Amino acid sequence: MYQVIIGVDEDEKRAMACAEAVAALPGDASELAVTIVYSFTENPSGASATQVHSVREVEDYFEREGIESHIADTSGDPADRLLETASERDADLIVVAGRKRSPAGKALFGSVTQDVILNADRPVMVAGEQKLTED
Repeated sequence: MYQVIIGVDEDEKRAMACAEAVAALPGDASELAVTIVYSFTENPSGASATQVHSVREVEDYFEREGIESHIADTSGDPADRLLETASERDADLIVVAGRKRSPAGKALFGSVTQDVILNADRPVMVAGEQKLTED
């Protein structure tokens, strides 16, 4: 099995960009095992990642595509949780979504994608957002 970790946040477009990138990987869907990682930075009410709409959308998409998947509930820094999950599952690939930010926005808020790319000890794929219309 080819083990893939995907990082998902609340943005459905970015989440689906990651899911579609995984589904487009070479080989048969039955050879893929995907862990969907959603990390709560604060979770005082004890919510589950399955309650997050983008996570459910990705899980449903993988089910339709015949790709084995499961959800990892995590809390804390999203980049750290992605890297830890990848290590624990001995993942072959980490998939994250990129998004456009100003240089000031990057400096103030950081970037999960950047942190994962710079600190991963395995391949990282960055999925771009889907265009809704043609130019």
